Amino acid sequence: MLSNEESWKIFRAAELICPAEEVQAALMRLSQEITAEMGDRHPLVLSVMGGAVVFSGQLLTLLEFPLDFDYIHVSRYGNQTQGGKLEWKVLPKENVAGRVVLVLDDILDEGHTLAAIRDKVMAMGAAGFYSAVFADKEIGKEKPIKANFAGISLPNRYVFGFGMDVHGAWRNLPAVYAVSAA
Repeated sequence: MLSNEESWKIFRAAELICPAEEVQAALMRLSQEITAEMGDRHPLVLSVMGGAVVFSGQLLTLLEFPLDFDYIHVSRYGNQTQGGKLEWKVLPKENVAGRVVLVLDDILDEGHTLAAIRDKVMAMGAAGFYSAVFADKEIGKEKPIKANFAGISLPNRYVFGFGMDVHGAWRNLPAVYAVSAA
């Protein structure tokens, strides 16, 4: 966890890479794409805590079809900047069986977490799996999963804002920033 002073130092040195207006435009486009694909399916929507809380909260209000909502909590990062071992904090509930499931996550980085979520949900008997991520990071290599819906594409940098954090801070920003390389 960063101190207040450290948090501000990171923010002041950061580069704005996706302004709030672009974030909102991406949300509108995503809501239209998801509604067109899933509007007649009454999906179970699972938000991946804690990064997807901002994305999920804003996207859900734009989806104009019936859905059920729940959450899961799995992480490979904790407060680290690189992924480690997968840790399930809250598993999907039994209500995924026979359902079309839409998983919402903040960022598709290397893809291991989202792929593990897909595998777990399908093993629990889901009728179908879809994923929507706010950001898809261009990492320069093949990922084990591709999101069905992606809001923005980001460079292979450490980013924060709009649900994504830097050592626990700045999830609350309406825009996306990249940590300064210096």
